[in-house]
Amino acid sequence: MALPDVKAAETLIDQGRARLLDQLAGQVLIIEDEPLIAMDIEGIVQGLGHTVVGIVDTRKKAVEAAEAHSLNLVLADIRLADGSSGLDAVEDILEHITVPVIFVTAFPELLLTGERPEPTFLISKPFSKTELEIAIGQALFFGKAAAPRAA
Repeated sequence: MALPDVKAAETLIDQGRARLLDQLAGQVLIIEDEPLIAMDIEGIVQGLGHTVVGIVDTRKKAVEAAEAHSLNLVLADIRLADGSSGLDAVEDILEHITVPVIFVTAFPELLLTGERPEPTFLISKPFSKTELEIAIGQALFFGKAAAPRAA
């Protein structure tokens, strides 16, 4: 029995991944008050082929950005620059559109109340690139399967 062509298999996997990423590419809003973390997240998001429509650091700016763009995903911290809440910002956004949300936070316990907005995912800081890439893929995949978004 001949061994499978590993190089050919790797090529097929890479091609399949590229097609999947193309199908899931979307517009992403980043709500993060730490500039270095925001830049890191932005690089990961763009590396996956998505467009970052804005990086904002307050609840007010988040809501304004969500109103100005057609979003496919929101990545949000919980504690923001002006003392406002990323949770509140996301709740405000979800009043108008249905979009998946990934909370990337150093305070995951604030989401473990059973009252978090849906649909959401949670990643604790510090996070790995792979962890965020997987969560983004899952959120967008399940977001596409959800009901159409309200205008």
